[in-house]
Amino acid sequence: MIDIHSHILPEVDDGPKSWGVSVEMCRMAAADGVTHMVATPHSNDRYHYDHEYLTRCVQRLQGMVGETPQLSLGCDFHLSYDNLQSLLAQPHLYSIAGAGYLLVELSDYSIPSLIGDWFLRLGDRGLTPIITHPERNAILRQTPQRVIEFVELGCAVQITANALTGFWGQRVARVATWLLEREAVHVIASDAHDTKHRTPILSEARTAAAEIAGEEVAQALLEENPRAILSGQPLPYSPKPVVKG
Repeated sequence: MIDIHSHILPEVDDGPKSWGVSVEMCRMAAADGVTHMVATPHSNDRYHYDHEYLTRCVQRLQGMVGETPQLSLGCDFHLSYDNLQSLLAQPHLYSIAGAGYLLVELSDYSIPSLIGDWFLRLGDRGLTPIITHPERNAILRQTPQRVIEFVELGCAVQITANALTGFWGQRVARVATWLLEREAVHVIASDAHDTKHRTPILSEARTAAAEIAGEEVAQALLEENPRAILSGQPLPYSPKPVVKG
């Protein structure tokens, strides 16, 4: 399995506070069957994203954990006006492994009316937005139909592994399941932050996804699509969402 969204670098955001915890997270992931992890520190009004420094952090962590899992750098990018200007100037600094996909986190408090235009501007810069954890977003879980609209604009969608298994509560689990049933999910990732609560475990979500959508879809969401994202290739599994009640 490949995890494209994880907070495994120490002391750069709200993830682990020490290199020891970072190493333990990577080893937990490897034991669970994860072969590649993307470290995705936040870029928002609280955490500054320094690509050069973070690249060195990934290299150091790789040296500490050995060959498995393989590590790459991405960004948990908060889509705000100021952040957008920086992104448009240097898109490769924020994309996953410097390729064509970008994790996009939307605010829990407001989603700009021009969001569709923003997504189109990202596309013009060669980036495919991946909407992160819409099932946990306070606005989108009230109106999950908007997520389908984002997919129709060309976005991909990533849900959180432990949202499917109930960690975030039944309401969040229902929205994640609703999106899966409508074929509006392209990736499942951990969004791991630690070794106790928000862990880098994907296998349980894979089992849950297979029960909901079938084993072939589960494999696409945890192996085939993430692999394509790492190399900047088109997603093998990218169906038109099913619009139903």
